[in-house]
Amino acid sequence: MTVTKPLPHDSGSMHVSGAARYVDDIPMPPTTLHLCFGQSPVAHGVIKSLDLTAVRAASGVVAVLTAEDLPHANDVSPSIHDEPLLATGTVHYIGQPVFLVVADSHLNARKAARLAKFDIAERTPILSYDDAIAAKSYFEGGPRTWEKGKAKPAIKSARHKLSGRIAMGGQEHFYLEGQAAAALPQENGDMLVHSSTQHPTEIQHKVAEALGLPMHGVRVECRRMGGGFGGKESQGNALAVACAVAAAQTGRPCKMRYDRDDDMTITGKRHDFRIDYEVGFDDQGRIQGIIFDQYTRGGWAQDLTAAVADRAMMHADNAYLLPNAKITSHRLKTNMQSATAYRGFGGPQGVVGIERVIDHIAHHLGRDPVEVRRANYYAEMGTTPAQPNTTPYNMEVKDFILNQMTDQLMETSDYAARRAAIADWNATSPILKRGIAFSPVKFGISFTLTHLNQAGALVHLYADGSIMLNHGGTEMGQGLFQKVAQVAAHRFGVTTDRVKITATDTAKVPNTSATAASSGSDLNGMAVLDACNKIRARMAEHLDGGAPVTFENGRVKWADEDISFEDAAQRCYANRVSLSATGFYKTPDLSWDRDAGTGRPFFYFAHGCAVTEVVIDTLTGENRILRADVLHDAGASLNPAIDKGQVEGGYVQGAGWLTTEELVWNDAGVLKTHAPSTYKIPACSDRPQVFNVDLMNTENPEATIYRSKAVGEPPFMLGISALLALSDAVAACGAAYPDLNAPATPERILKAVQKVRDGD
Repeated sequence: MTVTKPLPHDSGSMHVSGAARYVDDIPMPPTTLHLCFGQSPVAHGVIKSLDLTAVRAASGVVAVLTAEDLPHANDVSPSIHDEPLLATGTVHYIGQPVFLVVADSHLNARKAARLAKFDIAERTPILSYDDAIAAKSYFEGGPRTWEKGKAKPAIKSARHKLSGRIAMGGQEHFYLEGQAAAALPQENGDMLVHSSTQHPTEIQHKVAEALGLPMHGVRVECRRMGGGFGGKESQGNALAVACAVAAAQTGRPCKMRYDRDDDMTITGKRHDFRIDYEVGFDDQGRIQGIIFDQYTRGGWAQDLTAAVADRAMMHADNAYLLPNAKITSHRLKTNMQSATAYRGFGGPQGVVGIERVIDHIAHHLGRDPVEVRRANYYAEMGTTPAQPNTTPYNMEVKDFILNQMTDQLMETSDYAARRAAIADWNATSPILKRGIAFSPVKFGISFTLTHLNQAGALVHLYADGSIMLNHGGTEMGQGLFQKVAQVAAHRFGVTTDRVKITATDTAKVPNTSATAASSGSDLNGMAVLDACNKIRARMAEHLDGGAPVTFENGRVKWADEDISFEDAAQRCYANRVSLSATGFYKTPDLSWDRDAGTGRPFFYFAHGCAVTEVVIDTLTGENRILRADVLHDAGASLNPAIDKGQVEGGYVQGAGWLTTEELVWNDAGVLKTHAPSTYKIPACSDRPQVFNVDLMNTENPEATIYRSKAVGEPPFMLGISALLALSDAVAACGAAYPDLNAPATPERILKAVQKVRDGD
């Protein structure tokens, strides 16, 4: 079966040779202009005056635009229209675009943008959680609460009680290709936009709005991105709109890309979280009642904060049945970059919260954390639960498989023996301490905004038997195009070298959803399948004469006929059979009441689990990941090679978030970690020295594309086991609970070691 083969990435050879073309590589006309934003130098204030005389007089400058120069909508928000392209009167964070320079070169535009003279009446910025709470600076008017059962009485009556707090930082996307866009004016005022974006339709919508055009007047194309991770879901809007507005006003092609420093200063990050918890539990560690207060700093504009915070609430249970739970989410408005989508979309933050609770319970009871996790698991698929197997948002969990996955990983990782050996080693090692930890993940798959769970496709079968297809998903290195090509090839019974996927294009497939929420293969694979089925049915109707038709191994067979696929295509073409079709898919059986916090927001759950072993130096806080064993649930994998790559990358990125990647703002709101020199992503030397990754390869019980499961976001949360392992190593230094916050930098590890030794 083509759909189960571990085929290489369709652009893999071009990636390694440098031949893959990105937005900045597209040949542009010699008349192309280059853009750069002039940025706010303060975190909060009112612009009293702005002197752009020197900017306009700078070498190569063709135009300088402010908000007053924009022809129509001054908005690049993906949600509630609260994010102007260019500031209007008030500035809200350091780096906010205030004006736009249009020049003859990228360098000239950047140089000119730094010549502006600002006169800003500064206001005190709101930066911290506590400042925002005190100022009642909330998005959506205040906190949002969901509750299942009665959490407070359950905690009160429980035999054991604990409370605590965990803080976790945000995360810079650090895609290899920075934000980039280009716009080329067309006849009749239309606009062609090339954008490094996960959401071409949103770019189309925002550009049309900015130019006063209907959406059919704007065409957006994206062949590939050099990484996205959620950072190109909404953050590319500003560049595309700026290019289109400047192109419309000058009549010349316009191009814009952020240098890395500007990219990190202007664009949003993963939401950082602070989570307070109270929990009541029995002697086995089974949770009887739990209360979470989740706080997140959303930055200056809402962007996708509401949806991200919702998903954090939805994943506050992770893999555990919580009979009585109250979850309150505080979405705080602060004077910093507008936090945005990032791989996992709030889910990882919610999972870290409950994993900390489980770890704290295990430490309090002196039990193995794996035992406590098992005691709280949802009932396994196919078993009869003792109580309703429902999430805190009252969705029934029918497909839980982590019990058997845990059994398998415990055996293959040799967890029990290694844990005992580590305890013995720590007893005789005063300086270096080792730790080991297990963590599971249950992650919901679907957009929680229900109408986004749809996709379209366009498939052409040519007379020579070659196939061209287009769909609404975007390729950001995750292998989506190859997976979807495998679906088409399998349906026609041919090899993937017959299939070409063209650039994502709003003129070919309209009204697309973002390639996000791990739904790219699920949605677009099914849409392509639908289109292929339509063409197959037409071919079969023409060829069969009443007999069943099969498409396999490059042959088409029916009755006593056996011809090549090329001959079948040629015969159908010669007899005027339509060999082109559109396909469509919408995820079934979804319902969600966001205000009530109840429903079925997810089509299914993907699962995974990991065991990580680490070592720390108690004198310096330096640490290493020694080994990671991962078992991940990809359903019936469409492409095991690509899926394993996603699991490996997800684990490393998740571990990086929780260990080395630290965002630091000073008291004035300046992002100090705004370059590779000050922000530490995992390097090759940071990966586990021993890295064992396996796929569960069990069919999805839901009717997904060939019974596969999404694999983009869920593995990210397997990196949580690295944080828990570091905490376990710190715990070997004394009797107190480590209370290790993230990212667990050497400084934080050192402080936690001292705290444990002091018995705090």
